[in-house]
Amino acid sequence: MAGAMALVATTLVTGSSAGAREGAIAALLASSPHDVAVSAPGDGALPPDSSSEHLPIFDAVILEGFGVAAAPLASGPGLHVTRIAPGCLCCDGNLVLRVTLNRLLRQRPRRLFIGLASSEHLDQLRSWLQSTPYDQLLRLNPMVSAPPV
Repeated sequence: MAGAMALVATTLVTGSSAGAREGAIAALLASSPHDVAVSAPGDGALPPDSSSEHLPIFDAVILEGFGVAAAPLASGPGLHVTRIAPGCLCCDGNLVLRVTLNRLLRQRPRRLFIGLASSEHLDQLRSWLQSTPYDQLLRLNPMVSAPPV
């Protein structure tokens, strides 16, 4: 899985509410719709293989917690949104996050956004995402803190 694909640009998004996190991710998606995950020479990522030319181009979002009534994010063409039940993704939600993340990475998204209900264990989650096998699959961007809604 890792040897044939570019690193997926991954951004962790925190915020005080589900609406704030989803709004921040929607703004990031709208502000840079063509920001694809690319591999620079020497960064350890290999260019996509020829089979990746036939994969759909899409961005992926993993949201912790339940949606809001007027959710700005919904799955559709070019966007795959997955919701995970609330709970610390570093601790009790680790297995669910791992399975969800592995399924998404097999589909090769351009970008990945992970909306977190709590930033309490953010350092542990970042460390986990930077360890094997995810260090060969993901390029972690700086964390984004969503402004209150």
